[in-house]
Formats: sequence, C-alpha cells, structure tokens
Amino acid sequence: MRHEIRFSGFGGQGIILSAVIIGRAAVMYDNKFAVQTQVYGPEARGGASMSQVVIDDEQILYPTVAAPDIYVIMSQEGFEKYGASAQDSAIMLI
Repeated sequence: MRHEIRFSGFGGQGIILSAVIIGRAAVMYDNKFAVQTQVYGPEARGGASMSQVVIDDEQILYPTVAAPDIYVIMSQEGFEKYGASAQDSAIMLI
C-alpha cells in the first residue's frame, strides 16, 4: 500500500531530516520501498522548505507526492506555499 507524507516549514526546523529518518525507518525496519524528495529556497535558514516521502510495498515508479496522506506542518509559510494539494481526508499534524 502506498503512503505519501509531506513535511513543510522553514529552513532550520529539520524538515528534510524528518523525511530522511521516516524513509530510512520504513526501509530498514519494515522492509518497504521509500523515496524522499526535497524542495527549499536559496536561503540557508528561514526560507520555506518542503520534503516528501513515498513509502510502498512495491517498487516506486513515480516518486512525486500528488496528494499526501499525512501532512506535517511546522510553519504558516510552509503551509501556504505547499499545502494547497492536501486532500480533505489527509491527517494533518500541526
């Protein structure tokens, strides 16, 4: 079963590290396939950033998150920039 997770916030909050940890845990401890992608602005810290993880039982052919099942929001700016595609049934952690 495919799970799509998105983390959004601003640089320095551990957005990318959180996604890397979730992806590695799924691979190492649950024998799943995982792909992690990230987007961030030119600022080293303080700019909006987003990281996504796709976890699946089978090989992942399309690694992009279209509508996340789980959405972790760590700043208003991150939500405004990357939250438009969240589905109504998504679990949101603020």
